[in-house]
Parts: sequence; structure tokens; C-alpha cells
Amino acid sequence: MSHKALVIIPTYNESENIHAIVEAVMAQPQDFHLLVVDDNSPDGTGNMVAELQKHYNSETSRLHLLRRAGKMGLGTAYIDGFHYGINNGYQYMLEMDADFSHDPKDLNRLLLACAEGGADVAVGSRYVTGVNVVNWPMSRVLLSYFASMYVRLITGMTVQDTTAGFVCYRAEVLKTIELDKIRFVGYAFQIEMKFTAWKFGFNIIEVPIIFTDRTRGQSKMSSGIFKEAVFGVIQMTIRSWFRKYLRQPQ
Repeated sequence: MSHKALVIIPTYNESENIHAIVEAVMAQPQDFHLLVVDDNSPDGTGNMVAELQKHYNSETSRLHLLRRAGKMGLGTAYIDGFHYGINNGYQYMLEMDADFSHDPKDLNRLLLACAEGGADVAVGSRYVTGVNVVNWPMSRVLLSYFASMYVRLITGMTVQDTTAGFVCYRAEVLKTIELDKIRFVGYAFQIEMKFTAWKFGFNIIEVPIIFTDRTRGQSKMSSGIFKEAVFGVIQMTIRSWFRKYLRQPQ
């Protein structure tokens, strides 16, 4: 297929953002395809995407919708999206949020880091050039920053922004790391994906971005998510001692 890059956006009750984020992704100079993975949003987000498909798919089918039965977690949404991308022949798959915390213009920089810059994984990083976060209270900035420090300490990874959710993967990475063995479903999913790619020896490059907290809709953050990250990182690291990370020829 001529379009090789798929942007994946998981949604749950994002009706306030969905029109604008779809429009912004579609307006980028790179000819991105967009897959919205909607967990049966009660506010009708999925139906709004279906309406938008009539407009955007009149000439080429660039806007895709994957409806799921209910709220099943961020990690499984991305994994379902990755399987969709692999099955449909995309070379690059990008994760981003629906709430404009990730600037759609930065999609181009992440893609080019993989397509031309030698990265297997390109991470939109809040911390690689200091702390680039807008609209967060200082308590949350510190929590996020020290969470990444903690992950680096436990795992040995050198990635500065281990919890980042704005990422581009080459398809080879996603085919190699055995997606169905990824255990976490919350924000620790982002840590586990980077850790597993790193253990397989893939080249991870951080691209500096400015992260802006959502202005519309509700945050999905909870204390359970942080517990999963804190305790899960230790479990994940110990499990890795008993697993072989061998890349098969593609």
C-alpha cells in the first residue's frame, strides 16, 4: 500500500476532542492513516468517528475505526491497533492521545526519526532536554519525572521518558516483541513496550517535544495506574532475567 504510517488513537469518552484531533492528524504533510480504537464510549465518540469516515474516506480510506465491546485498558487498545496495522501492511505505527497533549505536528518528526534517522523506536520525550510540560501542577511533574528516574534505576534503560505515550515504532519491532506477551494494560504498558524493545536490542531515539495537559474531557489517570507502574517494573525486570531476547531474521 502507498501509505505506510498508521497513527493509533485509543478513545473513551473523547467526544469533545475527536473532531479536532482527527482533522489535525489528517492535515499533516505526511500522508498518515489514522486508526481510532474506541472502547464503546457512552458519549458517542465511536459514532462521531463513523460519521467522519464518510467525509475523509470519499477519495482514499485513511480514517479507520476499531470498535471494542467496552473499556478494556490502554495497553490492549494499542495492541489491538498494532495487530490491525501489522495485518494491513503498515511499516510504521504511531501512538498518540486524543486530547492534544501530544501536538499532531510532532507526528512528522517521530516518523522521520524512524524512516530516515535510524531509530527503530522514536519516543516523543518530555524530559530529554529538561522538563517540557505545560499546564501540569508541579506535584504531577515531579511524580512523572521521578517515575521515569525510578524505571531507569530498576531496569537499566537509558530512556529519559520511560512513561511517554507518544511513540513511533517500526513494524519490525512490533512483530519481534510478541505483543501478546505484554502484560500491563495501564500506563505501565508504555514502560513495558520500551523495555522489551530495548532488551531485544532495538535502537530507541528520543525526540524532544512539549507536552500540554488536556484542556477538554476527563483525565484517565488513577492511583491504581501508578501502583501498577511502581510494583510492575520490579516484576517485569525480574521476569526478564529468565527470558531470552533473540531477534529472528525478518
